Amino acid sequence: MRTYLDVFRLCFDDQLSHRQIALALGIGRSTVTDLIARFNNLNIAWPLAPDICLNTLDQALLPGRDYQTKRVLPDWLRIDVELKDPKLTKQLLWQEYQAEHGHAALGYTQFCEHYRRWKGSQRRSMRQQHYAGEKLFIDFCGPTVPIVDPRTGEIRKAAIFVATLGASNYTYIEACAGQDQQSWLMANSRCLSFLGGVPTLLVPDNLKAAVVKADKFEPTINSDYQALARHYRCTVMPARPYKPKDKSKVEGAVLIVERWVLARLRHHTFYSLEALNQAIRLLNHQLNERPMKAYNGLSRKDLFQQIDQPALKALPAYPYEYTEYKVGKVGLDYHLQFDKHYYSVPHALCGERLEIQATSHMIRVHHKGQCVAQHVRSSKAFAHTSELSHLPPAHAAHQEWGPERLRQWAEQIGPETLGVVLAIERRKAHPILAQRACLALLGLQKSYGSKRLECACGMALQQQATFTGFIKNLLKNGLDQTQPDAESSGPALRHTNLRGPHHYQ
Repeated sequence: MRTYLDVFRLCFDDQLSHRQIALALGIGRSTVTDLIARFNNLNIAWPLAPDICLNTLDQALLPGRDYQTKRVLPDWLRIDVELKDPKLTKQLLWQEYQAEHGHAALGYTQFCEHYRRWKGSQRRSMRQQHYAGEKLFIDFCGPTVPIVDPRTGEIRKAAIFVATLGASNYTYIEACAGQDQQSWLMANSRCLSFLGGVPTLLVPDNLKAAVVKADKFEPTINSDYQALARHYRCTVMPARPYKPKDKSKVEGAVLIVERWVLARLRHHTFYSLEALNQAIRLLNHQLNERPMKAYNGLSRKDLFQQIDQPALKALPAYPYEYTEYKVGKVGLDYHLQFDKHYYSVPHALCGERLEIQATSHMIRVHHKGQCVAQHVRSSKAFAHTSELSHLPPAHAAHQEWGPERLRQWAEQIGPETLGVVLAIERRKAHPILAQRACLALLGLQKSYGSKRLECACGMALQQQATFTGFIKNLLKNGLDQTQPDAESSGPALRHTNLRGPHHYQ
């Protein structure tokens, strides 16, 4: 600002004295007198002509003020590059510069001052324009919150998830068990549910849960995070590495969260993640409701309702569910393993490598993009979950003959047959052994009919000889068709090796 123009205006237009001008502008009276005298000596009319050059007037009024015409300035870019070498100092570079230019060089103080001004002029920051519903900036806070296990006293560190919308600064805060994949994905999902809509872009930091390989131009997005973005029909655009201004919104939000939320909780002791999140939700609500001076008293919630909320896309019909992905090879028994449990797939896929998608409740197996098997997830280690339709026909037929079906078959034949089946099941040490014996017994129906088998089973129960071989011999020899002696407690058996009662007379 050229103060001398104000001096001339107050003198010639307002007709103030030199003392009054000095008091009004806060300068010395002698300075006012000197400026007016210099101006009068130039024979320039007041007011100044529109085409007069103020730089020329500066040089005429204050000759010798611009010493840059007499001093040789160094190449500041070269100086800046050389200062990156830790062995070089400003003092050394100034000495070299002074030795080269002699009296035309700047003094050391002015050398440092001019370099500081030049350096400051090189740091430019482009102002970002944030549009309604466009970007959601996401990051974790640096500080963590301790959670104490009430039983063991063990202390775990809870990570603080922070997300903020670019246009309204509407902020979401959540405590997570850590910065692992599942915590990150589920925090993102709950954040979008909190917002009640989906922005166009998700702008995370370059943590491993979001970005596999950080790159300035083509980052590699984590496949699970990409799946979440597909579910919500949005796009992941990570901030460039070492460019915090790309996510300056969330950097500012993180600082506010540390001061507004974490600082207020520093004297509290939490014994569970749920208790910590309950306290955070209350402070999060207060933060979004707090009026902001820079926005004429509007709160983040007010701006969100006016700007971002109408522009957000609708949420999908159901929220994202964390899914684990794994590729497994199908064994010869047409089962593949996931989390120490075996799940069946169609037997034709034996030896194939299939993709497993596991949620907290379901296991889905995909082959070439098609879902070929689906099971309820089981936590029982080293057990099998099989679907009958996946088995080969011969195996399926074998699997169908479980204990219940065998009992139903025996009951259809008769109560005596059912009694023998139950006796076999009690006697055998393993269900498979009992199954084989029962199938052999019930298979006799095909050769001898239900009536004869029922009669033979009744005789076996009377003799307490519930063995398949014994019953088969009865049927083979036709002993089931003989009439028992009324006085005898057992069946009247005839055999060449048996002696009759006359032998003992």
